[in-house]
Formats: sequence, C-alpha cells, structure tokens
Amino acid sequence: MLYADIVVDISSKNLDKVFQYRVPSQLESQICIGMVVTAPFGPGNREIAGYVVELKSVPSLEPGKIKSIQSLKSHAETTESRMILLAAWMKRRYGCTMAQALRTVFPIKAKMKAKEQRTIVLLASEEEMKELIALWKKKNYKARVRLLEHMFREKQADYGETIHLLGIGKNVVEALEEAGVVQVTSQQRLRNFMDFAKGQDEKVVLTNQQRQAVEVIRQEWKGADRPCLVHGVTGSGKTQVYMELIAHVLQQGKQAIVLIPEIALTYQVMMGFYSRFQKQAAVIHSRLSQGEKYDQMKRAKAGEISIMVGPRSALFTPFPRLGLIIIDEEQEQSYKSEQAPRYHAREAAIYRAGLEKAHVVFGSATPSLETYYRCQKGEYIKCTLDARYGQRPMPQTFVVDMRKEIQEGNRSILSRKLQEEMERRLERREQVILFLNRRGYAGFITCRSCGYVLKCPHCDVALADHSNGTSVCHYCGFTQEQQKVCPECGSSYIGGFQAGTQQIEAVVKKRFPLSKALRMDYDTTRRKKGHWEILQAFQNREADILIGTQMIVKGHDIPNVTLVGVLAADMSLFAGDYASGERTFQLLTQAVGRAGRGSTAGSAVIQTYQPEHYSIACGARQDYESFYQEEIAYRELLNYPPVSGMMGILGFGQDERQLVKAMGFIRQFIDRTGAKGHCQIIGPAAPAVAKVQDVYRRILYVKDADRARLQKLKDQVEAYVQINAGFRELRIQFDFHI
Repeated sequence: MLYADIVVDISSKNLDKVFQYRVPSQLESQICIGMVVTAPFGPGNREIAGYVVELKSVPSLEPGKIKSIQSLKSHAETTESRMILLAAWMKRRYGCTMAQALRTVFPIKAKMKAKEQRTIVLLASEEEMKELIALWKKKNYKARVRLLEHMFREKQADYGETIHLLGIGKNVVEALEEAGVVQVTSQQRLRNFMDFAKGQDEKVVLTNQQRQAVEVIRQEWKGADRPCLVHGVTGSGKTQVYMELIAHVLQQGKQAIVLIPEIALTYQVMMGFYSRFQKQAAVIHSRLSQGEKYDQMKRAKAGEISIMVGPRSALFTPFPRLGLIIIDEEQEQSYKSEQAPRYHAREAAIYRAGLEKAHVVFGSATPSLETYYRCQKGEYIKCTLDARYGQRPMPQTFVVDMRKEIQEGNRSILSRKLQEEMERRLERREQVILFLNRRGYAGFITCRSCGYVLKCPHCDVALADHSNGTSVCHYCGFTQEQQKVCPECGSSYIGGFQAGTQQIEAVVKKRFPLSKALRMDYDTTRRKKGHWEILQAFQNREADILIGTQMIVKGHDIPNVTLVGVLAADMSLFAGDYASGERTFQLLTQAVGRAGRGSTAGSAVIQTYQPEHYSIACGARQDYESFYQEEIAYRELLNYPPVSGMMGILGFGQDERQLVKAMGFIRQFIDRTGAKGHCQIIGPAAPAVAKVQDVYRRILYVKDADRARLQKLKDQVEAYVQINAGFRELRIQFDFHI
C-alpha cells in the first residue's frame, strides 16, 4: 500500500501541515512527488486540489482513518509542482526534512494585504461646486469647504496625501461622497523597491571577445547544454555578456534569474539592468519588507516581470517559463546556505534548470576551484574574457612586505608605499579604496617579524587561539598551549591583528586631514538603503577615501578610483579552512580589480607578512591559471574538494556531554559500515564557533573520492540517527562540500 502526504495550500506559513491519503492501486504506477491531485477534504468530503510532497509505504495514521485520493491532475503541471520536485531533491541530497526544504523553495509564504492606491475624483460640475462652497461657508463647514476648494483646483487627488495636506478626517471625504460631489476610487498597487530607478535604453557595443562568448554559449544551448562559465578578468564586461544572453531568452518568451552574492551589489547591478530592460527587471533581497518581497514574487508569477535579480533566495523566484539562471561571482561563499537544507546555489540552480529545461551560466574573474575543475574535465564549458572592456590596462600592483616595515621602524597600519600612493592620488583629486581583509578571521596568531603562522600538524590549517590559553584545530581537535614567543625566529612580535574599520578611519583622518573618508561596514549599512547611499555618495565624489571590508571590493565600478590599498592580506590566508588560500586569492584579485576602471590607469598596494605565498603573488599578478595549478596540487595531495568529496556531519545540542557522546557514536557507526576502508574520517571536533545561544556544536568530516558513496553514507547515518533514541534531543545536519 502507498500513502501520499499532500499540502493543500502551498502559500501557507505552516508547510509542516500535511494531510495523508491512500493512493488507489490503479494510480500507484502513475503518481509522483509534485503532482496535483484531487482528494476529499473535511467532514463534508468536498473535493480539493493538493500537491503531493512525499510518498510513503508506512502510514502516519491508523489506516482505517485515511481517505483515498480521487484522481490525478497530471495535465496540470504548475510552477509549484516543479518547486516541490526541487524540494524533494534537496531533502534527499542534503538530509533535511521535507518541511525545511519546502520552506526554502517557497520563501515568501504569508499572504500579504495588497497595498491600495486610493484617489479622490471630482464628479460635480463647476456650477454645483460654487453653490456648495457658498452654502457650506454659511453653515461654517470649514473642512468641507477646504476639500471642495482643493478639488475645484485639482479635479483628481491622492486620498492619503489630501487628508494629510488639508488636515481633515475621513468623515469629510465620506460626506462629500454621500452628496455625490466626489468619488473615491481604489486600485491595487504593487510595492516596488526600485520605483526610484529610471530606465534608459543604453545601446552597448560588444567587443569581439564578448560576441564570441555569447555565440559559443548559444551554440552550446543547441546541443549538450552543459553549464557555462564566463571567466573574465575584472572589468572585462561579463555583465554585458549576461545581458545579451538574457535578451536572447526574453525574445523566446522566457524569463531569467540573476544571482549576485552581496546586497551591496544589488543597486549598481539593478541600475545596469534597468538601463537595458526597464521595468522587465525587479530585485529581491533580505532588506526588503515582507510586503515588498511578496509583491515581487507575485509580479514574477503573474509574468509582469521577466528578470529577477537578487542573492541566493532569488533562485526560487516562481517564474512560470524560466529560461536562464545566471550566477555572478559564482565563487562566493554566500551562495552556500548555513541552515538546513545546507544547499549550494550552484548545485540547486543546475537541478532547477533541469526541471525547467532552462540554461545555467556562471561568471567570475576568480572561479571556484570546483567550477574550474569541472571545466577542465569537460563537464562545463568555459568562455574567456582576458582583456578589460575598452582595452583599459590592468592596475599596476605593489606588494609590500610588512615585516620590513616593522624592522625599519614603521609601526603604522599604512605602509610607506601606500601613504605615498595615497598622497599622489589625492592631490590629483582621484579616489582611493582601503580594503581591510577581515574575512574568515578566527583568532589565528602570526609573527609580524618573520611571518610564521602556527598550523595543525595533521590538517595543514591554522590553529585558532582560545581564551583558555590554548590553540585549537577546528578540523580534528588538535590542541596545544599558546605561544608567547615565535618558535621560528624567537621574536616577541607574535600575536593577532586587532585593527578594525573604525581604527583605520581614525588613522586615515589623522594622516590625511584635508580628505573626507567614508566607512562601509556592518554598522554603517544596517538601514535598507545604507549600501546604496554610501556608494552613491562615493560615486558622486562626496568623499575621497572609502574604507571597508569585503563588501567594497565586489563588482563595484567607480571610474574615479585609481588606487586600492589592501590592509592585512594575510587575514584570510590562515582562517582555519582548507580553502583559505583560494579565498585570499579571490579577494585580492577582486580588490585589485576595483582600480583603474575609468580613463585613468590604476594601481594597488597589497600589504602582507607572506609576500612569497602563491595566493598573494598570483593575486597581485591577477594570474588565475598559475594559482589554480598550485592550489589543485595541494588539494590532490590532501584529498580535499574538488578532487575528493567531503561531507560534514554537524551536531547541535544544549547538553554538551550528551552531544560529544552522540557524535562519538556516529563515528563508531561509520566505522562499522566499512566506510573506513575507503573514507578518511576526521573528528568529531568543536568548530570555530562552538556554542551559540546556549547550543553546543560539534562536527565530523568524511572525505571520499567517490561522491556516490558519500551520499549513500549520508543516508545510512540519517537512518541510524532517526531510529536511535539518544539523538532525540539533538539536531544532526549534513553539509556537502561540492
């Protein structure tokens, strides 16, 4: 016997609420997840339509109480049906519940009250108006007279604005309505955050490289239709390639999703899309109100827009005729969910595109190793843009060894070279970006005299200092006492980097008192339009220097910026992560690429204690190919992705002892499955953040070259956890490194 769990209203907040029905034997071979079915509902058994979200062989209720499905509406394939199939795949792939997966693919659940546009329209003639004004003046109806005189001038006026302007109550308008003088009309107005953007259809002439990339991708769409990577240096015009591909898809009557990694990029990217596509484009992101998000999704489903731009959640825009998914800056970590299901937008985009018969295009100046590795294997195709748009030169880059700065008496966070370059640029009224590389900072300790960094002898990642006087590896749990003296050179200049954006702002103001500096970080961008206002002010040359963290070096195109200073390039290099070298290279390449995007050549100064490290040397040269060869050799040596698959098993619980014990049981269970013969098992250990809001965390890693075996092992561990009572008060999640 087969049973189907059905969701009646997919827009409901409570997607955990499912109703179970028996599947008649004649339908068992036809029914599948995502289908629309009809079934009897409630005491009167009225016929309702619902979506099949799960199929089970064991009933959740007493079999005698379960009603049967009436029929399949297999012809009624909907956008919701395909999204449910995507949710079912997420459940299988990432080991979450179906409810968690459904909440992910239907991110805007609560129905919001429509925003109304109310208008007061004059009905009375000029003669009638004059008579009424004279009559109501005699009766001393001052409010009615004010409204009549206003409507005599305006003929038609906004309801809310009129009441506020004249200082009258709603009863005054109602009195005029009853008298047949005016009529109040109402119509729905969808909330649109980008109402302020004015589109101007800009004709862009593509370069030969851009045209060739577009043609190669369009030819691929006619055949195997593999995911495509646009690998273009910073400033090469990848966005123009995206727009040309989108225009092609729109001509076919289909729609496109464009994913971007940062809210800070939303406004600049959207202005570009508005210029080309006007109001066919819309935006969604976390700073919008629930009403704005709801209306954007409603417009998408109704076909009123054809392009949705936004971060990871925009992937689930309910377009009925999706034709293209573009993931810009595809290497960014923000495309990976930190909550169950722990999906990656790259994987989910490819799966959704398969369901929708759509295409997938990735873009980056610094592709993730995973994507580039698949290009090398022929699973994806690659188009290269190796020259900047308009033949502008790449920035000249200077690498400053901060060890020498200390030895020669400079204790400032700004090297002498950076100060010289800043003086020169500011004198010429050019602009400067100072990027503080704090990404992934986890308390690692470095020697400022020789550059030595304390590493785990087993995992080749930096040890993190803890307040209890120990240094810990967050992969395997290796622990040792903190070092007070550098074990390499004996120097006492060993410690962590403490400066933040506020301290740097103070240093800059003291050193360059005649220049105006803006700071862009979490504190200054909390408001909805915080990013937009700061970037607009800087772009309008209201400030000379922009100081910030990673959000200022992603995709921004500010022509007057001719100098970028990278402070503490090493911060992300030893962040306790096997991919920290890759992150550092990507950040440096992106940062350097912000300079010289206008008519004036640019330069960059990279400050580091590790100038010889290949991530920094290759980042300074913008040399992706050399970096890739070095990094992939390291991954092969230590069996890290993308060469090998890796799965994290995360445990969460309020009782630390119980959690540690349970994670040990999972380790023993994996050993019993025989996986030890072909897998490498690391941990369990405490992650970098071991406790949040009184909930403890532990993680166990499993590496295997065969990803199918890892997926099978996930299923086995999932089943083991479900039947074992010792895990009832804990949460276990799975995190795949693709």
